[in-house]
Amino acid sequence: MISAKDLKNITNTLTLLYVEDENELRESVEVYLCKLFAEVTVAKDGQEGLESYKTGKFDIVISDIQMPIMDGLQMSKEIKEINPDQEIIIISAYSETSYFLESIEIGINGYIIKPINYTQMNQELYKSVKSLTQLKENINYKLHLEEMVTQRTEEIVAMQEDKTRNFETTILSFVEMIEDRDTYTGGHSQRVANYAKLVAEEMGISQEDCELLYKAGIIHDIGKIATPDTILLKPGRLNALEYKLIQEHVTVGYKLLSKIPMYKKHAEIIIGHHERYDGAGYPNGLKGDEISMLSHILLIADAFDAMTTNRIYKGRKTLEYAIDELKDLAGKQFHPEVVKSAIKALANIELPEAVTQLPKSDIEKERFSYFFRDQVTEAYNNDYLNFILEHNILDNEFAYIYKFYLHDFNSFNNSHGWTEGDKLLSAFVKYLKDSFPQSTIFRVHGDDFILMTKESIDIDMDEIKELNIFKNNKITVTKESASLEDKNIEDIRKLELLI
Repeated sequence: MISAKDLKNITNTLTLLYVEDENELRESVEVYLCKLFAEVTVAKDGQEGLESYKTGKFDIVISDIQMPIMDGLQMSKEIKEINPDQEIIIISAYSETSYFLESIEIGINGYIIKPINYTQMNQELYKSVKSLTQLKENINYKLHLEEMVTQRTEEIVAMQEDKTRNFETTILSFVEMIEDRDTYTGGHSQRVANYAKLVAEEMGISQEDCELLYKAGIIHDIGKIATPDTILLKPGRLNALEYKLIQEHVTVGYKLLSKIPMYKKHAEIIIGHHERYDGAGYPNGLKGDEISMLSHILLIADAFDAMTTNRIYKGRKTLEYAIDELKDLAGKQFHPEVVKSAIKALANIELPEAVTQLPKSDIEKERFSYFFRDQVTEAYNNDYLNFILEHNILDNEFAYIYKFYLHDFNSFNNSHGWTEGDKLLSAFVKYLKDSFPQSTIFRVHGDDFILMTKESIDIDMDEIKELNIFKNNKITVTKESASLEDKNIEDIRKLELLI
């Protein structure tokens, strides 16, 4: 990790163009950059930055993406047309991952994620300075080719290897981004790669193609970097439109990888991993031998892992069941010859025990539960209550349950309007959250509310009845409670029999 002091030793003769529209951020970063570079030119938007570039000479360009008049990517594209070798570093928020696809096509050299971490900025600047040095050495190499050929051969090879490693690091970074968004997808990719290689080896595929297929398996879902979180992270079945949108990840991944020479062969495998032997797959509806054999193998590995992994909406299948499913779908979804080898290769593998889509950390739980929020009160909804009850049988996270009934709420809505009714419900939930912070709160049946807790709590009903929100109206509140210990309450229907 390079320090600012060490970085200054190699940047103090260089010039830099910095483009940012946020005034406060631009001023603070400008102060920092001026300590490192001989000259720093600042612009407030892409258009101003482009004009400055045309009239000046800059070793490095740093730019934000989202800006008025002209954004950072459009400016970078035009700069690259002027000078394809220009070093450009893009600054982007973590939520703007879709822009990375376009930035690869443009040829952006580095990325800094907001909020800006100066240690990361130092590292990206160091990489750009290193690239500039290599570029200048290449020019010098061409001028003195005959006298330098022997000396520089090993260095050129090392540079190419370094470039290859940089590409691989970039691609794997995108895969890691997907893993950070959806932990299931990351583990899934690794398992699919392992299964695919086992099947390919059983079929007698060359070692070179086995390794090619393995790497394709690792990155086969890279197109999901452009899939919205609301679809990628949805803890349940997708509807028809959502399913259509997530299907686009195959085409996105293909377009991304096919533009990179070292990944063209991988892209040709990945484009077919959701096709079907009978032609009913996507994105192109290919069938039979129209699909490459390596894609047929990846297709089976992908489906096999989906069958043997827990999802929110379905439990994992046993190894025996998954093998039988491969047999049943031979000639339909899967290539019959590949199925024969897959049965042999996968028949005795040990399935991982801990693979699940359930959230583990507090952050994962919060992101997971986002999909189950009641839009009016911010309490959780019926679906999440069902989910909690189902898993509470095994987890024992909650031991007590309290249910509040708001009587005559419909009369209040009729006389005061739904907007006022929503405000009253929201105020009641806020009271519950403030008074019982260790509880989890659900809104059920419109005007009833449930609290679930680990420990028993004291609830003062007289205090609740005296709340301002219940004064001057006919709404009354009653409560029922029960212990969940030794009760197999797995859904709302059984809960209603209890309280």
